[in-house]
Amino acid sequence: MARMGEGRGAHRVLVVKPEGKRPLGRPRIRWEDNIKMDLREVGVGGDWVELARDRDRWWELVNTVMNFRVP
Repeated sequence: MARMGEGRGAHRVLVVKPEGKRPLGRPRIRWEDNIKMDLREVGVGGDWVELARDRDRWWELVNTVMNFRVP
């Protein structure tokens, strides 16, 4: 099995103690939060992970979101 090198990000996250302070202000929006907001805008609820497993339906929704315009 391959070992994680000390320079890799996963190793630093698990082993190294973070230095400094957290940035001020609102936390950045995560990719997952954007997915949820986009699906909410087009009126799709539920678990987006389960929805993404159905590739045909997922791509149909992705195309809908990409072409969605607010009146």
